[in-house]
Amino acid sequence: MRIVIAEDDLLLREGLALLLRAESLDVVATTDRPDAFLEAVDAHKPDVAIVDVRMPPTHTDEGIVAAVEARRRRPDLAVLVLSAYVEQAFATELLSSGAVRLGYLLKERVGRVEEFLDALHRVADGGTAIDPDVVAQLLTRTRPDTALERLSPRERDVLAVMAEGLGNAAIAERLFVTEGAVHKHIRNIFAKLDLAPTDRADRRVTAVLRYLESTQPRP
Repeated sequence: MRIVIAEDDLLLREGLALLLRAESLDVVATTDRPDAFLEAVDAHKPDVAIVDVRMPPTHTDEGIVAAVEARRRRPDLAVLVLSAYVEQAFATELLSSGAVRLGYLLKERVGRVEEFLDALHRVADGGTAIDPDVVAQLLTRTRPDTALERLSPRERDVLAVMAEGLGNAAIAERLFVTEGAVHKHIRNIFAKLDLAPTDRADRRVTAVLRYLESTQPRP
């Protein structure tokens, strides 16, 4: 796995590089600027980019803008975004865009090495990785949704863990149930949210997106 890191915090950037190299992963470039990041993507053609949301010069959304441009240039590039705190709009947009080969983690998650590496491999393999703390914070903001009210407490539990990007086996392990039970709950979720198998959209992503949207505060 070839990796480019774009992070303006020197200690975190070098720490990430050391950690990944210790795992026999190929860190082909590290940078602290969005323009240098894009140059590295063009030059090294990485499999994964780890990108800070806020980068110089304004420390607003330069990292996200650079990540979007990198994906435009290399549509197969997996991107794992790091953020110091929950940015709700980006978390929701991540899922609404299809959430393929994309992840969003809080920086504190990097210190939990196994969880961080699991998220990295998940996005590299074409999946989604949403920080559970992001999901938890989004769930504290409720807004009525009639269809979602049909879900049982256990179905809501399953949907909340789905929002982290976990597959059925990992959901079963997290909730201490069988994989068959998870499959049944997900089938019920799709039925109660009126998501037919013939829908062109990814039903899993659509279900999670509706759940996260329901947790945002009313305008």
